Amino acid sequence: MSADGVTESSGPVPEMSDHAADCAARLRDADRVLLASHIDADGLTSAAIASSALERAGIPFETVFSKQLDKEEVASIAATEYETVLFTDFGSGQLDIIADHEAAGDFTPVIADHHQPADADTEFHLNPLRFGIDGASELSGAGASYVLARALEDEDGANRDLAALAVVGAVGDMQNSQGGLHGANAGIVADGVEAGVLEETTDLVIYGRQTRPLPKFLEYASDVRIPGISNDQNGAIEFLSDLDLDLKADGEWRRWVDLSMTERKTVVSALMRRAIASGVPADRIDDLVGTTYSLLAEKEGTELRDVSEFSTLLNATARYERADVGLAVCLGDRDDALEQARTLLRNHRRNLSEGLQWVKNEGVTVEENVQWFDAGTRIRETIVGIIAGMAVGASGIRGDIPILAFAEKSAEEVKVSARGSHVLVRKGLDLSVVMREASRAVGGDGGGHSVAAGATIPAGTREEFVAEADRIVGEQLG
Repeated sequence: MSADGVTESSGPVPEMSDHAADCAARLRDADRVLLASHIDADGLTSAAIASSALERAGIPFETVFSKQLDKEEVASIAATEYETVLFTDFGSGQLDIIADHEAAGDFTPVIADHHQPADADTEFHLNPLRFGIDGASELSGAGASYVLARALEDEDGANRDLAALAVVGAVGDMQNSQGGLHGANAGIVADGVEAGVLEETTDLVIYGRQTRPLPKFLEYASDVRIPGISNDQNGAIEFLSDLDLDLKADGEWRRWVDLSMTERKTVVSALMRRAIASGVPADRIDDLVGTTYSLLAEKEGTELRDVSEFSTLLNATARYERADVGLAVCLGDRDDALEQARTLLRNHRRNLSEGLQWVKNEGVTVEENVQWFDAGTRIRETIVGIIAGMAVGASGIRGDIPILAFAEKSAEEVKVSARGSHVLVRKGLDLSVVMREASRAVGGDGGGHSVAAGATIPAGTREEFVAEADRIVGEQLG
């Protein structure tokens, strides 16, 4: 037994190890495998983990990506004539569709996912929810892929280095929102630390620790808003200038990663004092500090060193139809692919900023139990969900009810993204059910997690969809 209490034979998530072994055996029996994965940070890292494990196991494969797995997409996959299809970071929510193709003899599915399953099943279905593990907070799609990768390894521990990507996927899926990764994710973190690819520390949990100059680092620290610093460039500069520290080098502001531990403690103490003096609630002040994760194989001061920044970089690739770039970065390309990803990231940040400003300017429509906005073609359907999450709690936008965001997908279809909060989930909210039932009521389909979900609906059905979603949320929250 290792120091973290996980036996070498059981893998990082013992509850899933036996079924993971069955799934791995099915993949080994295949002549070749089609690997199909989702496109967000969790989906890209899931695909990278699975493709690395398949390659190391000597299993021929091809990789494809999809923004959403629906009837047409599954039919397209079935038409490839692969006898075995590995779905990563999606598939569970489309089990009924997949099961029909399996029954027809189109292919044998192997699924490594963490989303709420549809009302069907298949033999090789590796999902933490089937083993009493919360797929929204304790194990991501990348985590499920990692459990499968560990089962695929011939030599004990040979795939443990892939834990780094699994942590990127979990953080990209916001599973560290409670101050750090926990549950089944903790076993993966322990694997990464033991493999020497991951560092787990206690630090400020503010985005940009590796890359942002200190004033920008604090100015954009909006998760815990500190008056006079958050969203206030001059205020952040004044705050830093008042500290008895030399925070510039060659006339340029240093970054958080450049500071010594003593300097960091000085900044944190001053930040805490300012927050207290500004009336920030104690529990929110505590949220400033938490567990952070760094990838030790990556260069300090780059987006890839910090897990949060790495996940954001990945989100900026596939959401702009460049999943190939994100996958290449995950697989180690630090030349052309990384430069392309950085260009996409700059564009992504600009689009998020403009999209959020549009929502703030236009406002939202409030129903009895939900609020919503329709961006039409003004916001890309691949990022409208991110912007919806950013908008919650902003000026004029309520934080105590779920938000629905609409964006045009095509002339015939509309993308819907839904975001809630963990407080609402504890009260009974399950957006995966809301999205699935409300979308199917209007001829669409959807699913996801209890706190965040999505759907595609036919154009012209928005009003009916909103009414149905509002009704279901009202029933869930009593």
